[in-house]
Amino acid sequence: MQIYGISLGYPIPLPLLARPVAAGFPSPADDFIEEEIDLQRLLIVNRPATFLVRVAGDSMVGKSLFNDDLAIVDRSLEPQNGDVVMVDVDGERSFKVWQRQGHRVSLAFANPRYPAFNLSPSAVVEVWGVVSASINPRRRAQRG
Repeated sequence: MQIYGISLGYPIPLPLLARPVAAGFPSPADDFIEEEIDLQRLLIVNRPATFLVRVAGDSMVGKSLFNDDLAIVDRSLEPQNGDVVMVDVDGERSFKVWQRQGHRVSLAFANPRYPAFNLSPSAVVEVWGVVSASINPRRRAQRG
């Protein structure tokens, strides 16, 4: 598992089109630019508590976290039910879905092909942070 620090440089504003683009039936769209956004400001709320980690495997596909994605993990967020968290369970680091009922916490996979994840009562669990966003690289233009 590769963990990357966040290095914020100068903002790089990208144009944001004013109208959403249909992902189903096509609709006429304007080429009007509403504003410019900075992805750093959009994706990273608490820089000192945030890091990137590359996803390996398919245990979180039900939460739209895929192999080779970059997960943006924020250590300052308190996990809530349904959040994807990065955890160490008995020294093994992975992503799991967080569920709390009263004082009882359970962790789960987000892929129906995986068996239930049973957390032993003696397990040592350390929450590294909550996945606040992810980047799913599809295809990159060749440089130069």
